[in-house]
Amino acid sequence: MLAFRVIKIEYRRALHQDLIPAPCPPVIPSSTAPCTSHSPLATRHCSTFLPGSGQYVECDVTHSKQTTATFLPGSRIARCGLLLLLLACGSFLAQARFRQPNSEYQARRAKLRSTINGPAVLFGYTSHQDAGELAVFFQEENFYYLTGHSEPDAALLLIPDSADGKSSDSPREILYLPPRNPNAEKWGGPKMGPEDPGIAETTGFQAVEPFANLRTDLANLAKTYSTFYTELPPKQENGYPQLTIWSGWVRSILPQSTVDDVAPALASLRQIKSAGEIALIQKAVDASVDAHIAAMKMMRPGLFEYQIAARMKEVHEMEGCSREAYAPIVGTGFYSTVLHYDALKNEIKDGDVVVIDVAGEYGDYAADITRTLPANGKFTARQREIYEIVLGAQNAALAAIKPGAVFFGGPKSVHQVAYDYINTHGHDLHGNTLGRYFFHGVGHHLGLDVHDPNDRISPLQAGMVITDEPGIYIPEENIGVRIEDDVLVTPDGNQLLSAKLPRSPDEIEKIMAEGRAQPQSQPQP
Repeated sequence: MLAFRVIKIEYRRALHQDLIPAPCPPVIPSSTAPCTSHSPLATRHCSTFLPGSGQYVECDVTHSKQTTATFLPGSRIARCGLLLLLLACGSFLAQARFRQPNSEYQARRAKLRSTINGPAVLFGYTSHQDAGELAVFFQEENFYYLTGHSEPDAALLLIPDSADGKSSDSPREILYLPPRNPNAEKWGGPKMGPEDPGIAETTGFQAVEPFANLRTDLANLAKTYSTFYTELPPKQENGYPQLTIWSGWVRSILPQSTVDDVAPALASLRQIKSAGEIALIQKAVDASVDAHIAAMKMMRPGLFEYQIAARMKEVHEMEGCSREAYAPIVGTGFYSTVLHYDALKNEIKDGDVVVIDVAGEYGDYAADITRTLPANGKFTARQREIYEIVLGAQNAALAAIKPGAVFFGGPKSVHQVAYDYINTHGHDLHGNTLGRYFFHGVGHHLGLDVHDPNDRISPLQAGMVITDEPGIYIPEENIGVRIEDDVLVTPDGNQLLSAKLPRSPDEIEKIMAEGRAQPQSQPQP
């Protein structure tokens, strides 16, 4: 039992960089033991996870016993007190996972309507995509890009403006929602329905209709338009056949109409990020940077790959990420040379290098960051040689990233610049150049998908967000090195969004040494 009111919270952090704003962190006491001081003001030592820092920090909580309220664990007063404390000191956390303003999605829909000559119909993911107990619903990316709607079983209809430029009273943008199911909502919580008061204003649409009306609306539009657009499936659609099912449904309603693919037009729009999108990507990057710093401080022989990934996922979620941007990749020793190794079952051995390709997703936007660490905190001479070659290639590619540059294709492409650097620096154990060990692309576009839609051969433009990730993988030597950062193309060059995460081997070793100097209690595998 503890009677107190919080007077102040003092916290300290031992970070190499200043990564968080001024508000104090929410306090999660490291112990529930009562304070035994008989002083009117008692100071309690606690530890708390500090969002923005990638680590737990030490806290001194000063509280007064001169109150009449009794703080009992689990009591209503306790819960209310903690809630007020969290609201007062941790309100900056509440910005996580929010959609962008309706105006953002309205502008995207208007751009798409201006590029097509017939109605476009898109479908969100259904409640049947994954009915497993562990399933968490995430929306189809193109549908979310245009609507910001994150509930299942919805559809979108976009109708072009009149060709003669005359205005029309009929809505040109309609969201179709399933009816509400009170029984299902008892289990999964309230959902939006087409009859909800103010639903059009809430969603930002001109009209919201029951999903059942879509069939009739499409049939009526076929009397005016000969061409319709929807997302068409690839030759082989993996997983739940979302595009195959819905494009077939559309064709069954419009047997006399031409049905074209809307995906290329959407891919073109999605390549250029708005300020709001860039801000969400930066949030994902910042959380991922903190997770990598935590991994650097934690890394040591005897841990397992999955323990590194678990620590990083904890940081992501504490900082508001809704999920991982992709399956975490942590590969030690030989598995550092396997590009997408995600089994995470090996023990990290002294002398290994460990490739850590792990990043979070914030507000549905992905980061993608990779670092390569020496397991024992010090690169060997050979490991450092390979690392510095990869770093040099990354810097060369970074210098080439600007508007007008070509990502892939041609002697001056960003990819070729990185490859040429690797192929002209260093050799394998047999005297061969190292270009043969760089066998993936130098990067990809980033956004709602970790591999966002893109045109690999068109010139880069301001507003694009891409990765810069050269690598060398030599299985014979059990040395794989990849360094990956996220880059915004700007009007006059580029901005390294993940610049706060050190890249040089000396800086990495310094952070790892700081981590080793701090006492750590690791869970047993």
